[in-house]
Amino acid sequence: MPDTADSQSRARAAKPLPKPGIMDIHAYVPGKAQADGVANPVKLSANENILGSSPKAIEAFAGAAHELQMYPDSRTTILRNAIAERFRLEPERLIFGCGSDEVFALLNQTFLEPGDNIVQGEYAFAAFAIGAHACQALVKNAREPGYRIDVDEILKVVDERTRLVFLANPGNPTGTWIPFSEVLRLHAELPPSVVLVLDGAYSEFATDPAFQDGLDFARGTDNVVVTHTFSKLHGLAALRVGWGYAPAEIAAAVDRIRLPFNTSIAGQRAAVAALADEAFQARSIAHVEQWRSWLTQQLGGLGLEVVGPSATNFLLVGFPKTGRTAAAADDFLSARGLLTRRVLNYGLPDHLRITIGLEEHNRAMIDALAEFMKA
Repeated sequence: MPDTADSQSRARAAKPLPKPGIMDIHAYVPGKAQADGVANPVKLSANENILGSSPKAIEAFAGAAHELQMYPDSRTTILRNAIAERFRLEPERLIFGCGSDEVFALLNQTFLEPGDNIVQGEYAFAAFAIGAHACQALVKNAREPGYRIDVDEILKVVDERTRLVFLANPGNPTGTWIPFSEVLRLHAELPPSVVLVLDGAYSEFATDPAFQDGLDFARGTDNVVVTHTFSKLHGLAALRVGWGYAPAEIAAAVDRIRLPFNTSIAGQRAAVAALADEAFQARSIAHVEQWRSWLTQQLGGLGLEVVGPSATNFLLVGFPKTGRTAAAADDFLSARGLLTRRVLNYGLPDHLRITIGLEEHNRAMIDALAEFMKA
């Protein structure tokens, strides 16, 4: 229940005041896109698909140019049907959002009251907590020994007010993952009233046979939601299209608060085309696999710690706490037009997150870091 004294204080205020907790939220900070004095820097700070987008998706996007005056289909029908057919899912159980970020926010709004809490790993994606705090809920962080989700640590902090557990697998910004046997163990030990949200933003890049994204498992549960995005593998970050697969009751509840036109005509059509372009998807995954292993080896040879093994299209790289620090490396690389992501907001001041680039980008990164470590 809202605090009566606080409500009365806000009513007597000389100007409108946001509700408690809003101004305590740390706003999301995206990866930088510019560098001082550099005209066209290489952006390796946001985990975008370095190969761009499917030509078929670009064509579909362009085809929507003459329909800008039209509202999009609120039910996202063409994409709903395409995803349902591709993954053998029930279309009525799909949730669509302006990126998977919005799906997380909708789940928080649907299930959280003031005083409830979510549980996440200590290095969890920032959007989970932002949405929870906006609902005046608490955020409980579970330790991640070795920068990896630990099921036992999650279970330690779950309590009677936990309503959602968010698990990004693979994780961002760590890039690490856990086998699905551990996800099953977590689900088995959670109270049935808790929603387990499996964020699969980077799951397509996890090619180990022990990895599963959870879609097949979620089909037979009452409390598992699996989310995906078209921003990473499919290269449609600008169009903001995400989706989730949920129990029918959860999908129906979320739909009551979802804004009616939250995915665009161009976004829906481009996503359908991207989903069908399996050749582009395979090329993107192969590129990441090739250069992920090469970069890991080269960075290790420079004496840098590479968290992992990474199952994503980026690497989390550790630097010494003094001297050749992450902050100094970030400045050094930026001056040479190579943009990386500092991860201070994740409690990782000694690390940089580096997106896997084209061959020339990756080689330039290693050459620059070799120079930096010798400086």
